[in-house]
Amino acid sequence: MSTLQSDLSILWPAMIAGLLVVLSHVPLGQQVLARGIVFIDLAIAQVAGLGVITAHVFGFAAGSWTTQVAAAAAALAGSLLLTWTERKRPQVQEALIGILFVLASTAQLLILANDPHGGEDLKDLLAGQILWVTPQQLIHGTLITAIFLLAWFRFREALGRVGFYVLFALVVTISVQLVGVYLVFTSLIVPAVATYRYPPRRQLPLGYALALVSYVIGLALSAVFDMPASPVIVWVMALLGLVVHLAARPAPAT
Repeated sequence: MSTLQSDLSILWPAMIAGLLVVLSHVPLGQQVLARGIVFIDLAIAQVAGLGVITAHVFGFAAGSWTTQVAAAAAALAGSLLLTWTERKRPQVQEALIGILFVLASTAQLLILANDPHGGEDLKDLLAGQILWVTPQQLIHGTLITAIFLLAWFRFREALGRVGFYVLFALVVTISVQLVGVYLVFTSLIVPAVATYRYPPRRQLPLGYALALVSYVIGLALSAVFDMPASPVIVWVMALLGLVVHLAARPAPAT
């Protein structure tokens, strides 16, 4: 009984973190896929991570508001840069997103080159620490997710290109600290790819269901088999996404 209680005490916060990420990333993923800028999430996540690492180097705690501001500022700068490149160089936007990703990733390596714990910090940033999210992180995540849901479902048409990138940056800033870069990207892209062949009205509900079930099963499997949670969730979501995708009926020929 004590082991079960211990597992639940860890899994519930992780499940809440997953829910927060799912609520924002599934609808964003559909928009990203429609715009043809699939790798924007990886790029902005790495830029936000660069802000987190920079704050860490200057001695600020991972969950502090100062770190949140540093991550948000970095992500916003990256997003505004991509807004500008989308307007000026739309034909190579995906390539420029890839370049930004590489620059942010290598900048992290350079900053942590002389840090004895640098490798572990990078691992935490990429794979995440979803099983060890703190109440403060969940509070931050809940606030940002609430802002996103209000803006997305009430004022999306008025956001425009700049508003989309700014909102994207704010969401990714907190998500990458909750679950890591790999899960952020998976939560954004897999539900969108898995459901794009379905009628538009079914895509969002199916995407939400796919992502939520993946987090539940992935967290349960990681607890039962004592395996890292984030990679397990990634694989579960990919496999379930394949099943959902293949189950779609092709649209009738016109």
